[in-house]
Amino acid sequence: VENKRLKKKVNKNFQMIGESEAILKIKDMIEKVAPTEARVLITGANGTGKELVAHWIHQKSNRSKGPMIEVNCAAIPNELIESELFGHVKGSFTGANKDRAGKFEAANGGTIFLDEVGDMSLSAQAKVLRALQENKISRVGNDKDIKVDVRVITATNKDLQKEIKEGKFREDLYHRLAVILIKVPSLNDRKDDIPLLIDYFSKDIASQHGNAQKIFLPDAIERLKENDWTGNIRELRNVVERLIILGEDKITVNDVDLFASK
Repeated sequence: VENKRLKKKVNKNFQMIGESEAILKIKDMIEKVAPTEARVLITGANGTGKELVAHWIHQKSNRSKGPMIEVNCAAIPNELIESELFGHVKGSFTGANKDRAGKFEAANGGTIFLDEVGDMSLSAQAKVLRALQENKISRVGNDKDIKVDVRVITATNKDLQKEIKEGKFREDLYHRLAVILIKVPSLNDRKDDIPLLIDYFSKDIASQHGNAQKIFLPDAIERLKENDWTGNIRELRNVVERLIILGEDKITVNDVDLFASK
């Protein structure tokens, strides 16, 4: 089931919607960096589309036929992150009832995407550094080396330079990860892209619900452009979906005021 889900995700057509200067610059960087093996660090606030950038790089890379494995470092407890990334052998800790491969092994021949890498424990950072330096990992509870061929893409919403100064992030690992640095802007910094994003989301949502696409009238779009999008693209998508479900056949400024106000 996991493999089917991963393959489905690999085959999905990831793309960046927008024609603002910042997005065009990112698209150009992706075209240049994707065919290489260079590591990429993607920065930006929550909901800006960092995961999308990572998937697009993988999709356009020479590894696109290989797996794309995502790990949300912020969602995994510190005591389990090493086992999640590198696997473990039976009996290595309470609950380790059998040998288990980690995400680095699962990503062999493809790409591993370490999301919210700034939340990773220092001990896990040391192991990731070794994996990058030597292309080898070892499972928790075992010293045996396992060779891995993996491209590493990372993302964070934290200021890693500040984390380094505070002793929370390894400087040597940062320099290994940030060969290419891509900063994804907030939606408030690219509001001219909002009409394109609304059109894309309304088509996508209509197709998911099996409905005809609803039209957003110009005054509704202008009102949405005036919003303060602290939740970024993720928030905009939710608002578009809410308007499609609750609004009239043609979405008006009244619909926006009723269903999309803060």
